[in-house]
Amino acid sequence: MDCHLTNRVAVVTGGGRGIGEGIALRLAAEGAHVVVADQNPETARAVAGKIEKAGRKALACAVDVTSWDQVQGMVAQAIHDLGRIDILVNNAGISPKVDGRKILVHEIDPAQWDQVLAVNLKGAFHCAKAIIPHMIAQKSGRIVSIASISAKTGWAGPAGAHYAASKAGLAALTRFMAHELAPYNILCNALAPGRIETPMRALSNAEENEAMRVRIPLGRFGTVEEVANLVLFLVSDLASYITGEIVDINGGWLID
Repeated sequence: MDCHLTNRVAVVTGGGRGIGEGIALRLAAEGAHVVVADQNPETARAVAGKIEKAGRKALACAVDVTSWDQVQGMVAQAIHDLGRIDILVNNAGISPKVDGRKILVHEIDPAQWDQVLAVNLKGAFHCAKAIIPHMIAQKSGRIVSIASISAKTGWAGPAGAHYAASKAGLAALTRFMAHELAPYNILCNALAPGRIETPMRALSNAEENEAMRVRIPLGRFGTVEEVANLVLFLVSDLASYITGEIVDINGGWLID
């Protein structure tokens, strides 16, 4: 067994930049055709273009994962154009800040709370709900969701409570899906990244970034490539007996 994904079809949400882009390109490099789903059509098309230049099929889908109708449309288009879906990576997410710092619980606007939960948790549910029936029909599939170290800790730098709650919910959703879908050979896992060098990380102020860096035993933030490599492992045949896990990737920041 190996990590090759020849002719498998992957859907990567939030695939237009950052971690999502890195995952989409990594899966394509191992042979997968990729649906690049992103709210920004321009970035989705840009990443899809890179994948096509590398010789794989790509489909750029402008989709708001909080919309059940749009998610259903994206999945229908993927099935029509590429024939199947073998892999779902729930990566789309937002983490609002004020002047580069986290928003405290009593400062969170209720509408913003709803928005964060809608994108980070409800969006993942929408995508899973729409894709799972196709995976059940083919009796195989891999679902990997990008959670966060904030789902496990009471302090995770600039992540607010709404972000942490959404990621903790995503971890719980992952465990339930793993149990329910195991009979169909559909494996469901999540990642709990610490600080990763992404455009979202760059929104944090320098003081908070340094305060987090010194807490990390490896002394640095992670890279998009390191996260993408872990996703590749989990969706490959090398991880065929792993399901229901929330896998830490944080440089030793949290060792549990």
